[in-house]
Amino acid sequence: MPHATASWLVDNTSLSFPQIAEFCGLHILEVQAIADDTAGTKLTGRDPVRAHELTQAEIDKGQANPNYKLLIAKGPEQARRTKGPRYTPVSKRQDKPDGIAWIIRNHPEVSDGAIGKLIGTTRTTIGAIRDRSHWNIANITPKDPVTLGLCSQRELDAAIAKAAKAAGIEAPVDDRLSGDRAALIEELRAQRDAAHRPAPAEGAVADDAAPRPSYQLPEGVIDPFKR
Repeated sequence: MPHATASWLVDNTSLSFPQIAEFCGLHILEVQAIADDTAGTKLTGRDPVRAHELTQAEIDKGQANPNYKLLIAKGPEQARRTKGPRYTPVSKRQDKPDGIAWIIRNHPEVSDGAIGKLIGTTRTTIGAIRDRSHWNIANITPKDPVTLGLCSQRELDAAIAKAAKAAGIEAPVDDRLSGDRAALIEELRAQRDAAHRPAPAEGAVADDAAPRPSYQLPEGVIDPFKR
């Protein structure tokens, strides 16, 4: 909320407009408009100190030196899970057996340990689905775990490639969109070339207005350019 933060700094500090503009990522004229109450809407100030985005010591440094650049406060580093199974929301846990069944059916080379890390399940559950002794095996339908939201496509591809390399087989390549991707690349290149093409000089004839070469169409074929 940069505008609300700028409004609070204008009202509660003696920081210069350039300092506030740079800290909030605004143009100096926007800060000037907030200070002059000419902004489109009246803003309620937002205290960046209470929000742990700025310390009072930084504000004091900025007030003492108009050329000082305020530094945003770093928040506490969030704890990261390094061990244990992947956490899956409760709403998606019922989809785990379907994702496991899909991997087992389409990529049997992936180990139980890799599946457990990918989807966040136990070897016991994976083994029960493999040998079809799972208590709900009749209602399990193999579904892509990426579509179910149990993992990302990059994580799934990495696990499959690693398992294929360990098994000495070639990892499958998804080329379903290769034609569309190539066409998109060509289209983007054409747009880039058109954007960088120099404008025609004054008085010059544009390419679209240049006379087209004469040609002879077969009898019975309608000329698409003829109006």
